[in-house]
Amino acid sequence: MQKTLLRYTLAGILFTWITGTLFHFVYEWSGHNFFVGLFAPVNESIWEHMKLIFFPMLFYFFWENKRLGQSFPSLSCNNIMAILAGTFLIPILFYTYSGILGTNYPILDISTFYISVVVAFILRFRLTVKNMSFRFCPLLAAVTFLLLLCFWIFTVYPPDLGIFISPV
Repeated sequence: MQKTLLRYTLAGILFTWITGTLFHFVYEWSGHNFFVGLFAPVNESIWEHMKLIFFPMLFYFFWENKRLGQSFPSLSCNNIMAILAGTFLIPILFYTYSGILGTNYPILDISTFYISVVVAFILRFRLTVKNMSFRFCPLLAAVTFLLLLCFWIFTVYPPDLGIFISPV
């Protein structure tokens, strides 16, 4: 069973990398379609770039849970944990490296996405192999749903905070 989970993990990494990369451009390709903007970045802010990992992982995990959920009882909870970890790792890595270097570099910006995806899936894999589930999974699910709502609300009404402003 661990080999099956590993295959799904590698497929999930590739799916999230490819989908997230495409999501970076799809809002512009759509002619600035409002509905597309709810799922894809509408500007270059760090907040909007967190969507690059959040939505592809969410879509992948819904699909994966239907296929593997019976075999791995802790999968749903661990997928939620991975979505949150990967999503919040993007601003953590970005602000850490840009704070140290004093500026941001496109290659490092892009790398934060790819690194965050890998870290999130490794976390999910390890937790699932150990069959670790957490009693606070309903809270994590609520936080994930709240984050989804925040993505949608703040796409239309971004607060006047640095994370919502394009760094370029």
